[in-house]
Amino acid sequence: MRKLFVIAIGLVVTSLALTIQLRAQTSDPAGAAVLEFKTMVTVRGPFVGADNPIRGVPGGGLPWTITDGRGSLKAGGKLEVHVKGLVLADDPAVPANLRLTNPIPFFRGVVSCQIINGSGNPDFVNVSTAAYPADPSGNADIEETLALPSECFAPIIFVTSSGGSWFAMTGR
Repeated sequence: MRKLFVIAIGLVVTSLALTIQLRAQTSDPAGAAVLEFKTMVTVRGPFVGADNPIRGVPGGGLPWTITDGRGSLKAGGKLEVHVKGLVLADDPAVPANLRLTNPIPFFRGVVSCQIINGSGNPDFVNVSTAAYPADPSGNADIEETLALPSECFAPIIFVTSSGGSWFAMTGR
């Protein structure tokens, strides 16, 4: 009987500890997910080059392809982007010796937020990370906490060159 009582007390204490831990994790507004993504699209077609920028971000100068792109943006500005196989496309527009390679040594993450500006009109703000190493196979991990606007409507996450041209963005 005493053994059963000790086990019951142990279960109650464990349950309370788990509940407190879960509440601490979910009550942290800075850690709340604003956007989680498991797909990214790459620059191609009319978005290649500077003629058709998206929220002020011009497309890379050649078509790209990606094997896997995923990540998240938290309310406190923590951005994580993990790309695999982000390389120039196997496309006639790409020189044959560059197809399916990544010639860019560093990628940046950009969070684009729709905002309401000081005049009460819609606008956008783009916030960029530092440059993160990308290997010739197009693999890179971007993890940084950014100072985002207090309100960030419809965020879009871009993977760009150091110069700011996008190669991949959230979407499918």
